[in-house]
Order: sequence, then C-alpha cells, then structure tokens
Amino acid sequence: MKYSQTIGFIAVLLLIADCSLPWIYIPSLQLSVSGINGKVSEHLTFGVQIKGFIFFAVFLLSFFLIQKVLVKRINIFIALMNQGWCIKNYILFSMCRSGECPEIKPGLYILLILGIIIQIMTFLPKIEIKEAETD
Repeated sequence: MKYSQTIGFIAVLLLIADCSLPWIYIPSLQLSVSGINGKVSEHLTFGVQIKGFIFFAVFLLSFFLIQKVLVKRINIFIALMNQGWCIKNYILFSMCRSGECPEIKPGLYILLILGIIIQIMTFLPKIEIKEAETD
C-alpha cells in the first residue's frame, strides 16, 4: 500500500491525542476518566495510561520512518504490544466494579480502532527491493 506508513504515523499521533479524550464516565462519582487522568479516588486509580502509549509511540513513529526490512519486522512486534496495551485498557476501563458499570465514551472505542489501524499498517510496509544484477 502506497500510503501505509503515513497512515500508520498519523494513527500513532492520533492515539496519543486520544488519551486526552474522556474514556469512561462514572455516574455515581460524576467523574470522567481518560488516559491522562486516571485517579478516581484514594482506593481506585487507573494510572496514567498515556505513559505506556508514549513509550510505544517513540518506537512506532521512528520505525515507520526507517526503510529497512528488519526494522519493519520489529515494528510489527511493537505494534502488537501496543494493540495488547489498547485491549488491556479497554478491559480495565470498561469493567464493572461493585455492581456499577461505567458509561463507555467514544474515546475508548477510538483507542481500539486506532490500535487496529496501526497494526494493519505495520503489515503493509512500502519497501523498495533492489534487484540483483545478473551479468
């Protein structure tokens, strides 16, 4: 695919931006939780999930720019770990606790979609293969 690396690069940046959107809303506490603000109370905190996404984004962004076969293969693995982190966050944030289920906001669904897009774009690298000269 001609623009797969550009689409992947943009998707990684959008994934980082998605961490600032609200992911869930807890009605009993009247609180929106995102990837940046994960503290609900003293006993319940989701952590700052953007740190993990920034860690993966550093590698994904640089590996989308480098045009080497080995780097593209490593990028598939890094994107798979990023996708696992997205799925973990979806499960963690959407889980019901003490009989109360949070309202899932579109930001959490966007997180999953962007993770899938990034993974697909790593499978479609545009690499120019040099032909061996035969004399």
